[in-house]
Amino acid sequence: MTDSALPLTESDSPWKELIEAFFPEFIRFFLPIADPDIDWDRGYEFLDKELQQITAEAETGRRYADKLVKVWTKAGQEAWVLVHIEVQGARESNFAERMYVYRYRIFDRFAVPIASVAILADESPTWRPHAFETALWGSRDLSEFVSVKLLDYLDRLDQLLEDENPFAIAVAAHLRAIQTKQDRQLRKRWKLELLKLLYERGLSRDRIIGLFKFIDWLLSLPEGLELEFRSELSAYEQERRMPYITSIERIGRQEGRQEGRREQADTLVLRQLARRCGTLSPALLTQIQALSLEQMENLADDLLDFSGIQDLEDWLNQQL
Repeated sequence: MTDSALPLTESDSPWKELIEAFFPEFIRFFLPIADPDIDWDRGYEFLDKELQQITAEAETGRRYADKLVKVWTKAGQEAWVLVHIEVQGARESNFAERMYVYRYRIFDRFAVPIASVAILADESPTWRPHAFETALWGSRDLSEFVSVKLLDYLDRLDQLLEDENPFAIAVAAHLRAIQTKQDRQLRKRWKLELLKLLYERGLSRDRIIGLFKFIDWLLSLPEGLELEFRSELSAYEQERRMPYITSIERIGRQEGRQEGRREQADTLVLRQLARRCGTLSPALLTQIQALSLEQMENLADDLLDFSGIQDLEDWLNQQL
C-alpha cells in the first residue's frame, strides 16, 4: 500500500492558519523583497470578506488556500498582497488564468497596488506557472506573479532546518511528507525530529502548537504509528517539562480526527473520480464507500494515474 504524501484537504487547510499566525514571517521567507518596504508598525489586515466576493464572482473552479492581506508601505501607501497556495499536489491547467482573474478583479474594484504570490506545493518539477498572457491583433495583456516552487528547496533541506523562520520548518515538513510516501516509520521519525527542533529553539507554547498543527496535518500517520509517536513525544515533553501538545485537549482532538479525515477523503476521492472516470455506477459507489480510511487515502494517491473506469475497477479488484 502507498501512503498519500499530502493530506486530503482543500481550501480550509492549515496553510491558511499558518499564514494568519505568522504573516510577517511569510513575507520574509517567500517575498523578502517586500519586507523592507512594509510598515509593520501599522499592522496588517486579512481581507477574507473582500476575497470571498472576488472569488465567488470569478467562477474559476476549485478554491485553494487563498489569502488577501492589506499592508501599508513605509511611504504611506496602501498595498494588498494576494497569496495563492496550490495544496492539492497536482498541476492545474488554468492556475495562471485564475491568478490573473483574481488580480484584475481586485484592481477593478479597489484600485490598489497588488503583489501576487503563488506557492506551488505540487510534485511536478516541470509545472511552473508564473504568468498569464492573452493577445489579439496587436493588443496584449500580460500578468506576471511571483511563483515559488517548494520542490526547489529539496537540495536546501539542511539550511531549512537551521533557519528559524516558521515557514522554513513548514517547507521542510512538506518535503519530508513527499519523501516519506513509502516509509511511514521514517515519517514518524521525522515528525518527532521536527517537533523536537521547535522545543530546542525555545519557542513559545502558542508558536509551537501553531506549527505542530501544520506538521501534524502534513505528516499524518496510521493509527498504530500515531500512538507510538504520541507516546514518544509525551516522554520528550515530560523530560523537558513542557507538556504543550500531549495534553488532554490534544488527545481529544486526535481521537476525533479520524471521523473528519474519513469525510474529507470520501468527498475528495469521489470528486476526483468523477473527473477521471465519469459517472460511477451504484455498484462501484458501494464498493468505494466500503473501503477503509487507509484504502481511501491510497485511492486518492493512485487515481492520479487512472485514465478511465477500467483502471478504477482493476484497482478495486486488487483490494479484495
